[in-house]
Amino acid sequence: MCRNIRPLHNFEPAATSEETRAAALQYVRKVSGMSKPSAANAEAFDAAVEAIARETEHLLGHLVTSAPPKDREVEAAKAKERSLRRFATADA
Repeated sequence: MCRNIRPLHNFEPAATSEETRAAALQYVRKVSGMSKPSAANAEAFDAAVEAIARETEHLLGHLVTSAPPKDREVEAAKAKERSLRRFATADA
């Protein structure tokens, strides 16, 4: 999975439209192989981003879980700690 696409389900507060659109944009960039489409492909690219964002919001709105919602700050701190461990140098 693309490292820039983050889980959006089961957070408090819920994922925003901006977050779902950003994930959709990253997905379309990944599968199309383009970070910025040419003028000839811009309409198809933008339509795909909007359709995927819409379906992602639909999906997130219909998923159910019995797990308690995750806290964004706690999850961000865990990710930072994982990154520090992963990229720690031997001389540090």
